[in-house]
Amino acid sequence: MLFKISLSNIRKSIRDYAVYFFTLVLGVAIFYVFNAIESQTAFIKMNENQREIINILTQAVSGVSVFVAVVLGLLIVYASRFLMKRRNKEFALYMMLGMSKWRISALLLCETVIIGAGSLLVGLLIGMGLSQVMSAVVANMFEADMNDYKFTVSASAITKTIIYFGIMYVVVMLRSGVVISKCRLITLMNSDRRSEKITMKNPWLCVIVFLISAAALGWAYYTVGWDYTNLNSKKMLLAIALGAVSTFFIFWSVAGMLLRVIMSAKGIYHRGLNSFTFRQISSKVNTTVASMTVICLMLFVTICTLSTAFTIRNSLNKGVEDNFPADFYGYFALYLHDSDDLDRYGTGDIDDVYAQQNMSIYDDFGECCHFHDYADGRLTLDDLLGDRREELTADSVSVYAMMDFDISFLKLSDYNALMKLYGMKQIELADGEYAICANASGMPEIYDKFLEDSPEITSFGKSFKPSSKKCIRNSFYPDMQPSNTGAIIVPDSAVSEEYRGIDYFVGNYSAADKKGREAAEKTARENWDYTMRLYQGDGYMRHLETRIEAANDAVGIGAIVTFLGIYIGFIFLVSCGAILALKELSESADSLPRYTMLRKLGVEEKEITKSVFRQSGIFFLLPLLIACLHSYVGMRFGKVGLSMIVGSGYTKPILFTAAVLIVIYGGYFLLTFLGSKAIVREQK
Repeated sequence: MLFKISLSNIRKSIRDYAVYFFTLVLGVAIFYVFNAIESQTAFIKMNENQREIINILTQAVSGVSVFVAVVLGLLIVYASRFLMKRRNKEFALYMMLGMSKWRISALLLCETVIIGAGSLLVGLLIGMGLSQVMSAVVANMFEADMNDYKFTVSASAITKTIIYFGIMYVVVMLRSGVVISKCRLITLMNSDRRSEKITMKNPWLCVIVFLISAAALGWAYYTVGWDYTNLNSKKMLLAIALGAVSTFFIFWSVAGMLLRVIMSAKGIYHRGLNSFTFRQISSKVNTTVASMTVICLMLFVTICTLSTAFTIRNSLNKGVEDNFPADFYGYFALYLHDSDDLDRYGTGDIDDVYAQQNMSIYDDFGECCHFHDYADGRLTLDDLLGDRREELTADSVSVYAMMDFDISFLKLSDYNALMKLYGMKQIELADGEYAICANASGMPEIYDKFLEDSPEITSFGKSFKPSSKKCIRNSFYPDMQPSNTGAIIVPDSAVSEEYRGIDYFVGNYSAADKKGREAAEKTARENWDYTMRLYQGDGYMRHLETRIEAANDAVGIGAIVTFLGIYIGFIFLVSCGAILALKELSESADSLPRYTMLRKLGVEEKEITKSVFRQSGIFFLLPLLIACLHSYVGMRFGKVGLSMIVGSGYTKPILFTAAVLIVIYGGYFLLTFLGSKAIVREQK
């Protein structure tokens, strides 16, 4: 009997359950897709490094899934409150007909089981389909072979999803039982006569609170987004705390000011149903200040997470393509301590290291370039820029501009040999001339300003003037990202071998195809490790990096950052949309008598629909606007903090994030508007 009544109730309340069911299905599908990555990619042909990255990604997703489950659990509990509130009159009727509270609780239990089982089933089916798409995305990202791939279902992901969501549903059942046990018949019967009281806050107090909050938020913005050179951990934490608190009080003050401001504009307030619409909006914002704050901060995290994740991925992939023009890159040096207490990297020779093992590094390569850098004492950025340091770096948003670092010298012949190997433009220098090359974020622009006045520099006992007023935008060594903070190129005759520093080797394998290069790299790496085995620990500096390794690392880091960013971002976005939708639908249900009164006063249905649309639109738009403002400052700070790895722009990732917001957040707005419109027409 209870099962029949439960099915009947669900069919009758399908409109009320639509947002709830849609959210559950979406949550289950997303949860399954990301927890099934390991099983779905098991049949994709990957190398050992790529498989290790998938294992790391799987572990990271498992850890994040606990946090995601908590967020979804809180969302489901919140949603259940809305559904119970909508059915107060129904529960009162059951009690009047003699149904005991425990029987009502059992009825709710049965309905929760049906909805839960249905959402789990539909969500898992959708998740299984989407996970196949995820496999193709992973394979494309890693350039892996899918010839042996077959459709699979992850038993572990299904089990984990059922356990996590099962726990959530049990919590909802227990809460529903507790709520029903405390209900009184008279309270349930009069539920539709109770409405939220609009508290008219003191307008002057609201203005003062708003100005103070805006000022505090402005300080936090300036500290994080513009005054980052003076930023430390304490100021950072203070700025974050002030930003969160200020957001709360901005919503609190706007809730009190909004109606007063509109009421003072007589022409707007008395036009159409604006008086009714803005009083409704003021009431909603007044009663959801805390919720609005949380939603705004979650949207801020979502926008920053999605945009930054895709920026990092795109930048890493493009970085390897643009900045690693050779197959193999290694360097070696001895760490020396000078008598004048200056530590520096001194002479080291890769040829000598290989010769000690009766080997030659040149045997592993078809073409190569072997060279040293040079240093006259210890020239740093501060020494080079001198008194103009602050002026030249004032407008830079690069983290490198805040540092002081050594600047190397290169022979012109070595630089041109490298450019020939890289397929880049070579340069010419006359005696007594120099050029600067750099490509690290923000540094070429600083050197451009430095070179505007054609400053002379003195080194190796000689004076040099610039050959050009522009910095050369490239690097003399390969890397995953633009990281050359500056090297000065001088004629060969200007330096002496006594100033020789780090020994570099850059080369390309003879093999032309992918398998051949992988085999050549394995041999070259083994030989490097074998010959360098005696030069470990303090006193030596050695490093090896290859294009294949850099590409794998870029894809791996990009995959981990992207998948975790999408996982968290999607869940937060779904949560924000669902909370706002349920709150708006609940308010529409509570306001039914008001809409009935409007109809009795002769208001046309078209005007009521416009009012509902404006209420839903402003309710969804308010937290999004402030979140976008937060996100602008957050991404500005992120651009500075991530300047070492982020070389590409934010434009495409931001457009992608905007598209996701339109689809999911906008989708919830559309569902909310249609649902609210249907609710207010119930008593038409």
